[in-house]
Amino acid sequence: MSVPKLPVIHDIQERDEGRNRIEELDLEFSNGERRRYTRLKPRGHGAVIIAAMPDPETVLLIREYACGVHRYELGLPKGRIDAGESILEAANRELKEEAGFGGRRLSLVRSLTLAPTYMAHQTHLVLAEDIYPEKLVGDEPEDLEVVPWRLDRLHELMLLEDCSEGRSLAALFIIREYLHHRGPAVDGPADEVRG
Repeated sequence: MSVPKLPVIHDIQERDEGRNRIEELDLEFSNGERRRYTRLKPRGHGAVIIAAMPDPETVLLIREYACGVHRYELGLPKGRIDAGESILEAANRELKEEAGFGGRRLSLVRSLTLAPTYMAHQTHLVLAEDIYPEKLVGDEPEDLEVVPWRLDRLHELMLLEDCSEGRSLAALFIIREYLHHRGPAVDGPADEVRG
């Protein structure tokens, strides 16, 4: 399967609209067609979503208020990467703030996009293993409930009304397949974060 040649960007016009940065791209496709595309550009440094595994069969979910749907949602811990933080440092900090655990072995599994046809935002999926209790104060207005969930019960989780966030659902299935194909964890080249 061949990958098409990327369009040529002739011009980019940027403007700010409230909290968003908008880019308009003047594109020319390989067949000579010219079009203008609009995309949202992230202002921050990206985000992380963390699959914390207290054991090889269980992942830690959190129950958190979701303003957009005005209900409590079950999903993976996640948050923004702060300036000067690496992806793994941000993941460990968010895990401590939202779930009250840190990870001694953190691995970047892959990056996810939300709506790649018009947004450049990426969320980095991090696997946290060898976890230990440690709580940091975060920006949450209340303590979040931590809900252990077995990976072999994802078929039940995906049908729950209060588990609808696409990044969490996708990340959970990716982690399950990643762990299945990786096999048992071994001491070795996984990245480590201390602190």
